[in-house]
Amino acid sequence: MRKMLIAFILSLVFILTLVLTTSNQTTIVSSAEPTQDSEELRLQDMLMVMLTPYIENDLNIFYYPKIVKDFSPHVAPWDIEVIETRRVNDFRGFQLQITFEIEPTDGGHWIPIGKDRMTYEISSGPTVKLINHIHLKTYEFPSESK
Repeated sequence: MRKMLIAFILSLVFILTLVLTTSNQTTIVSSAEPTQDSEELRLQDMLMVMLTPYIENDLNIFYYPKIVKDFSPHVAPWDIEVIETRRVNDFRGFQLQITFEIEPTDGGHWIPIGKDRMTYEISSGPTVKLINHIHLKTYEFPSESK
């Protein structure tokens, strides 16, 4: 009986170790709004500021001219919701993916024009590449409704 208990405990420790070491490859980000500044929030904000030109360029290619013709979509870095981050090539690999949802706006009055889910791959070089773009929704723009 004692050998079975020891075998069970060792198996449990092995399984927990395996789960904990493989679970840091993908992180699902909490959707709770931050209430105070933190190192993590500053790093996320820096990343969004650096990615914004790539995001706006890719949104412009997608939205113009089939959705909007009069302006280019704009993105507020503070309004990007990070959904998931993950390492592509294991622990300490510097090929990473980030998935987020965003509502691009008109840029002037910050009226949302749509909703998109985008995944970028970021690697050393630096290289930033859009690998997936799902257009979730198109909003009716007020000037188009008249």
